[in-house]
Amino acid sequence: MSELANRITINPEVRSGKPVICGTRITVSDILEYMAGGMSEEEILEDFPDLTHEDILATLAFAAQREHRLFSVV
Repeated sequence: MSELANRITINPEVRSGKPVICGTRITVSDILEYMAGGMSEEEILEDFPDLTHEDILATLAFAAQREHRLFSVV
């Protein structure tokens, strides 16, 4: 999991501090919105050739971990 986690970065000077895929300006929420809108992983990777399968997995893992933290507090 830590290898995937290293693919996501948060920098206040990039996309207003939203979590992004390292080396890009593509946010975790961008990818999640594309997927929620019906885009397949293959379509996302085609549209954004700088992304990899591991970046998609890192996005999903990041979102799942954030969701888990939100509900473990309640």
